[in-house]
Amino acid sequence: MCSEILELDAVDVDPDDYVRALMTWHFDAATGSPYWLRRAELLDFDPRADVRTFADLRLFPNVIDEFRDVAVEDLIPRGLTGADREIAGIFESGGTTGAPKRFVMFEPWMEFALSWDEHHYAELGTMNTLAIAPSGPHMFGEFASRRARRHDGVKFTVDLDPRWIKHLIGSGDTEGADRYAEHLIDQAAAILTTQSVGILIATPPLLERLARRPELVDAVRKQVKFLCWSGAHMDADTRDILRQEVFPGIPLKGLYGSTTILGMSRERDEERADGLAVFDTPSPFIAFRVVDPATGDDVAYGERGQVVMNHLTKYALLPNNLERDTAVRAEPAPGALGCAVADVRPVTTFAEKSVIEGVY
Repeated sequence: MCSEILELDAVDVDPDDYVRALMTWHFDAATGSPYWLRRAELLDFDPRADVRTFADLRLFPNVIDEFRDVAVEDLIPRGLTGADREIAGIFESGGTTGAPKRFVMFEPWMEFALSWDEHHYAELGTMNTLAIAPSGPHMFGEFASRRARRHDGVKFTVDLDPRWIKHLIGSGDTEGADRYAEHLIDQAAAILTTQSVGILIATPPLLERLARRPELVDAVRKQVKFLCWSGAHMDADTRDILRQEVFPGIPLKGLYGSTTILGMSRERDEERADGLAVFDTPSPFIAFRVVDPATGDDVAYGERGQVVMNHLTKYALLPNNLERDTAVRAEPAPGALGCAVADVRPVTTFAEKSVIEGVY
């Protein structure tokens, strides 16, 4: 019964039943990962007995920093067998606040996450993709590669090293960071002006730089059918200018995610009156809260707080992770765990370190 509830194609699952089944899976010696079975001995509660609802996930300490040095073999749940155990990749966080954290992405979950995000792309048909994104060790580039294959096209790529540009900014070399960003756009220009591109995937800072070049704006307007932004934040004014003035008529949709949830939330179709993008998660597998960081309590809908992320699948358990972003708490989709988020912004400091967003 436990494993059936946790399947990615399970339907009409009660959220509390799902959480309880998840605790049984990850904290049973036959199915849990070495990491969580070992970590359970240090908890001051019993996950199988005490975590009965989504709200009870607050009992978990934020262990995400431990993923900086834990062996990836210890993150593989023992209950995964056959196709479930096929690894799509080992992906790392951006290293914004210290050494990168590493996570195992399993093939079934990778394909589910991509299929869930196909919502915005389903009507596009055959076309090529250009991704101005990291090829690795971040998951962004792998998602872009698979997106291109789903549309029977090729992926053109401009390889972005976000850690290098953050290093340049952190060391005060803003001119070097600017030259690097322009170097990325130069490479994108060579593709956009000579090749057929239907899907363009880029970060907001790079889309803004691209928009400063009239010849590239023309190239995008002539052939691109969908613009996807992710990897950094976009304010409402920039979003409105890009949609209404720079690339009118071309769908511009964002993804808000993190390696620490092994996936993303997608921009809601419906528009808010204030023009802000709202992001929904693939519940119950990923769930957000927005909290007052001083108390850990949820803020009211419409209020700003700090984002708490949870990845809740049989492939990984990453609960109660206080992220380096603030957001406005929004009503979730009907039946979804947690909440939706809007107007996401980075905090200025996190874990006593300055947060440098750069271009990713």
